[in-house]
Amino acid sequence: MIKIEKFHHVAYRCKDAKETVEWYKAHLNMDLTLAIAENEVPSTKAPDPYMHIFLDAGMGNVLAFFELPNSPDMDRDQNTPTWVQHIALKVENFDALVSAKESLESKGVDVLGPVNHGVFKSIYFFDPNGHRLELAADVGTPEQYKQLKAVAHDMIEEWSQTKRAPRHAAWLHELDE
Repeated sequence: MIKIEKFHHVAYRCKDAKETVEWYKAHLNMDLTLAIAENEVPSTKAPDPYMHIFLDAGMGNVLAFFELPNSPDMDRDQNTPTWVQHIALKVENFDALVSAKESLESKGVDVLGPVNHGVFKSIYFFDPNGHRLELAADVGTPEQYKQLKAVAHDMIEEWSQTKRAPRHAAWLHELDE
C-alpha cells in the first residue's frame, strides 16, 4: 500500500528563473534551496535545456519552477478561469494574513481579499509569471472541520450526479465575516 508522507515538491513553469527567485524572496521570504540545470531532460532524453529552481515554502514544503528558454512563451489554459489554478500557501493566523496583505501592497502588488471561506480566510495575488497565489489562514474550529469531513463523501456523490453545489456545507459561507 502506498503511503504518501508529503509533497516532495510542486513544480510550475516560470518566465525567468532569476526574476522568480528574487520575487519570491522579496515578497514571500522564500529562499532558493536548490538549482538544477541540464541541456537534456533526464527522464525523456530530449535535448531541451532548462533551469529547475527549488524554493523553501516552510516545514519541508518546496515550490519549484522550470525556466524553458527553447519553448514557446508561457500561456495559461484558455479554457480554465484564472481563479481556478493557484498555489495556496498557509500563514499562521488571520493577523499574519492581514500583515502579509499590507506588506504585499506596500511593494506594489495588487491583492484581493481577505475573502471569507468559512473555516479559512484568504488573500489572492499574482506572481510575475502570472501564477495566482493564495495566502490562507485557518480560522475554523475542530468541530467545524469534523462536520465538513463527515459530509465530504456525500457531497462528492451528489455533485457527480447533479453537477450542482450540494447544500451540506452551505453554512460555511453564511458565517460572519
